[in-house]
Amino acid sequence: MSEKKKIAILGGGYGGVLTAKKLAKKFKKDENVEIILIDKKPYHTLLTELHEVAAGRVSEDSIRIDLKKIFAKRKVEVVLDEIIDLDFKNNILKSENSTYEYDYLVIGAGSKPTYFGIKGAEEYCHKLWSYEDAVNLKEHILNMFRKAVKETNKEERQKLLTFIVVGGGFTGVEMMGELGEWKERLCKEFYIGQEEVTLILADDLPKILPNFPDKLIEKTKKRLGKLGVKVLTKAGITEVTKDCATIRNNGTVNTYTVIWTAGVEGSDIISKMEIEQKGRLRIATNDKLQSLDYKNVYVVGDNIFFIPEGEERPLPQMVENAEESAELVAHNVYSDIKGNEKKAYKPTFHGAMVCIGGKYGVANIGTGKKFYALSGFLALFVKHFINIVYFIQVAGFNKCWSYLLHEFFHVKDNRSLVGGYFSKSSPNFWLVVLRMFVGYKWLSEGLAKLPSIIADPTKIFLIPAPVVDGATAATAAAAGAKTAVDALPVPGFIGEIVKWSMDTFFYTGDGGYTTLATVFQTCMVLAEICVGLLLIVGLFTALASLMSIAMGMMIWTSGMAPTEMLWYLAAGIALIGGSGSTFGLDYYVLPVLKKYWKRIGFVKRSYLYVD
Repeated sequence: MSEKKKIAILGGGYGGVLTAKKLAKKFKKDENVEIILIDKKPYHTLLTELHEVAAGRVSEDSIRIDLKKIFAKRKVEVVLDEIIDLDFKNNILKSENSTYEYDYLVIGAGSKPTYFGIKGAEEYCHKLWSYEDAVNLKEHILNMFRKAVKETNKEERQKLLTFIVVGGGFTGVEMMGELGEWKERLCKEFYIGQEEVTLILADDLPKILPNFPDKLIEKTKKRLGKLGVKVLTKAGITEVTKDCATIRNNGTVNTYTVIWTAGVEGSDIISKMEIEQKGRLRIATNDKLQSLDYKNVYVVGDNIFFIPEGEERPLPQMVENAEESAELVAHNVYSDIKGNEKKAYKPTFHGAMVCIGGKYGVANIGTGKKFYALSGFLALFVKHFINIVYFIQVAGFNKCWSYLLHEFFHVKDNRSLVGGYFSKSSPNFWLVVLRMFVGYKWLSEGLAKLPSIIADPTKIFLIPAPVVDGATAATAAAAGAKTAVDALPVPGFIGEIVKWSMDTFFYTGDGGYTTLATVFQTCMVLAEICVGLLLIVGLFTALASLMSIAMGMMIWTSGMAPTEMLWYLAAGIALIGGSGSTFGLDYYVLPVLKKYWKRIGFVKRSYLYVD
């Protein structure tokens, strides 16, 4: 082993990614520590959003994040490789062609579906546990409708249009909710009556979502019922073939589509590890989340088997556990290397959220013994908020922006928290006339004032006259009587703030103006000309539009804004979103700038760009 400490992280899932990021931050300036993250895929998959891709709500790329993007300019080397063997005694990871030495190992290899020995389940069921699963399932569902529209045999057509989801947990309910919503579009596109489509959610337990309170379970069943889903409980799958599934107490259902979401176990690599395991291929750990066999091996996320003090069951296999365990493991590895005291894992979970399609959800959130049942808008809001918090940790603004686009702005059939209110869009060429007109107005205003600025820049006419005594006040009032009548009203508290700032920065004690007032007026006129030109030629139109709004607000708060300033403000807002991309220079300039912008170190490190 070299003098440098080597930390290897196995797996680029929720736990692995967050552990790597936290370790990179802790060892940012430590040249004696190397961190590598090894995964067989080059991207991090958002497993909790797979159903959205599988049922056509969001695009395929929305559930993937490039690992090298996540760790750009960070102290983590991303290695694309598949580990097939681990030598814990000699601290070596082995792939088909390479070996990797480590001083500390973090295992976050994730899980895979388990089929409980049910005949034909693994062979004939569709999984929903990876990016590839979601894409394949989406294509399969589309193919069923493609075939059904041309099928004349009634029984065969019924097989094609029958869909069974096995498992009434979070994933099963979410998948069936999405499919229930997608059904309407599919039937319309393929000329099929909705009554021909059969949707069945089957679970072996007495109720779906068993960890939720009964009132939320009933709301879930009611919502699924509205989507045309038949919910079967105490109805486990006993056998699956290529064209049917046998359901306990419900006989045989003819179908080509059985989607398995009924349980998970440790991934394949876990089964190869010579290390103490419990449950369904989970690694037994102590309260520091170290393996019981090897103290330099830590475990995060789904792979942990640990029963916290006072609990009866092992840690749940959920994202919040991955997040909290990542924080603790990063701290303990750092403490191990630095000789500090390690912490025990005392997780505090805050419940769970389930979306039943894009428009409705249920949530049971809280802490300790205080939990609150939410449904509808509030439940979905909480789910989106939690996702945003996670994305901020993983890929900052870049991923948060793309998430908002996928979930709110680019949705079809109003399948979002706010329906279709944000998803409507129109071609930018409708804004060309407005953009040029607003630009012309600002340019003409600026050019009209420019001669006065050139002739005598100290002659102030864009700032209200100072009021120093009664006589001056009367003169100022008489001079500005017409302006006061026509000007937009300014709320009192804003007027007081503006008066204070002008007294401080623009007025002298003897009724004159400061040098700063001269500079401000000159800059204001030049800004009007600049904004006008930028809008006319369509260059940096978002920035120019924001400047237009800002100038309009300054004129309004000064008490000198005519009523026409209202449309300046409204037009500025309308022009913010890409109005220069049609018949404007933004079409040519922004892509070039974007390419160079993304190469800047702090931009990549801070994710301050959009894809």
